[in-house]
Amino acid sequence: MPFSLYAATIPSYRQILSAVAALLRKADSFAAEQGISSDDLVRQRLAEDMLPFGYQVKSAVAHSLGAIEGVRAGVFSPDRSPWPDTIADLGALVAEANAALEAIEPAEIDGFVGRPMRFTMGEMRMDFVAEEFLLSFSQPNFYFHATTAYDILRANGVPLGKRDFLGRPRTIAS
Repeated sequence: MPFSLYAATIPSYRQILSAVAALLRKADSFAAEQGISSDDLVRQRLAEDMLPFGYQVKSAVAHSLGAIEGVRAGVFSPDRSPWPDTIADLGALVAEANAALEAIEPAEIDGFVGRPMRFTMGEMRMDFVAEEFLLSFSQPNFYFHATTAYDILRANGVPLGKRDFLGRPRTIAS
């Protein structure tokens, strides 16, 4: 079976978004155990000049499902709307994205190959074909934001390990 654009994107998006959903549950449990508001974690940052946890989770969604929607539309721009400010709302956002990704047919994604599309941010324009946009731009951004979300929780004491980030690998038995 030839390797496809679908295989290179959607299963990994779903794997990591499922892991992010589990991170949110662990953050909520940790906060309850510590007697703090889990929603305070949404505002935490790794560094003063970085955006907070809530933004990182929202951006992981934007660079997975949002990237697919961008290819469908032929243009992708950063989502500048506010991010959810509660763990529960972030969890709902991730769950909705994962469900939408699950519903995508492989043939649709594989049909994107060679399709022109553009990334825009203000006056900046970057032209791509769909597969290069997804694999060289959005996918690295997706992993960056998912990793940063993990790192913020870890830096704030949430007991996490590498397997929490990886989620469930797609083994032969699964």
